Amino acid sequence: MLSKSQISFIKSLHQKKYRKEHGLFLVEGIKSIQEFIHSSYQIHSIFYNSEQSNLLPKLPANINLFEVNNVELGKISTLQTPQGFLAILHMPKDRKINSKSLQNQFTLVLDGVQDPGNMGTIIRTADWFGFDKIICSEDTVEAYNPKTVQATMGSLARVEIYYQNLPLFLEHNNLPVFGALLDGESIYKTNWDNEGLIVLGNEGKGISSEVISKINKPVTIPRIGVAESLNVAVSAAIFCAELVRVKN
Repeated sequence: MLSKSQISFIKSLHQKKYRKEHGLFLVEGIKSIQEFIHSSYQIHSIFYNSEQSNLLPKLPANINLFEVNNVELGKISTLQTPQGFLAILHMPKDRKINSKSLQNQFTLVLDGVQDPGNMGTIIRTADWFGFDKIICSEDTVEAYNPKTVQATMGSLARVEIYYQNLPLFLEHNNLPVFGALLDGESIYKTNWDNEGLIVLGNEGKGISSEVISKINKPVTIPRIGVAESLNVAVSAAIFCAELVRVKN
């Protein structure tokens, strides 16, 4: 049985304020949890439904295990339909970007992306195409938001997320800065060379004016039909696919 204080503590991690305060976040579903077990992330606790205990993999001895029933799981889960497993993980501490690690590769940069589902899908897409880092503006949605974590389907375990003052960061790097803009050169005709930062903007407002001023290579996904815009996660997938194609 979970105590009231345990339930209250876990439920507090549904909110960004308390995730940040405690340096902890939630992951739900055995498949996603397994991805984190085999990563550099440190797992604090795992709560599991006794009916699905046979799905538990072999775990390090330092992980706290708690057997819970459906009612208890429903109280601590962020999902309408809990998936039988919930884990508390430690956030990485003081993750700092190494500029040299960005050389000779392409890196996605997100400016003001707000939707947790879009964020999670972009992380999952980056993982699919072999991009292991994403740089975000400080106002981009938190990577450890439960909806974001859920949408990554475990890919957050492999893709490092960095939050930066973007205008300052872009000003002090010496890589080409490509920006997804409506009036840019077609991504299919762009000379990508072999490295650079790919900036994608907010769902409604696009890339901020401060960041646009740092872009030296505006590019666009050519529009054939009449749709007003593309979803930012879809745009990220198209960019990733094209970048992998031209580099290989």
